[in-house]
Amino acid sequence: MRIHLTSVFVDDQAEALRFYTEVLGFVKKHDVPVGEKDRWLTVVSPEQPDGTELLLEPVGHPAAKAYRDALVTDGIPLAQFEVDDVAAEYARLSDRGVRFTQEPLEMGPVTTAVLDDTCGNLIQLVTPSR
Repeated sequence: MRIHLTSVFVDDQAEALRFYTEVLGFVKKHDVPVGEKDRWLTVVSPEQPDGTELLLEPVGHPAAKAYRDALVTDGIPLAQFEVDDVAAEYARLSDRGVRFTQEPLEMGPVTTAVLDDTCGNLIQLVTPSR
């Protein structure tokens, strides 16, 4: 068994695609119309084009919006992405205008930072200690 797909709920799929590809550096994998305005829109790591897909899912369901918004209110990230060097990613993304709610912080076996994805979510970056 493997994780094939996971999702983040987004307010605007076009903005989410821009942020996740142009700012974070993911690449678009699937973009299929679903209904009149929504899309099955996934991105993947350029380092693992056949790896786990991230679905940029519209936050249309009231329960999904309430859940996502409650996490943000409490400062809890919805997803976590591993990077080679949190401090370097923090610097790179800060230079690109990304807002962080937590600067790089060593926490035992990991270093983490938390960013606002501009689409309604907090995302944690993590680098395991070597």
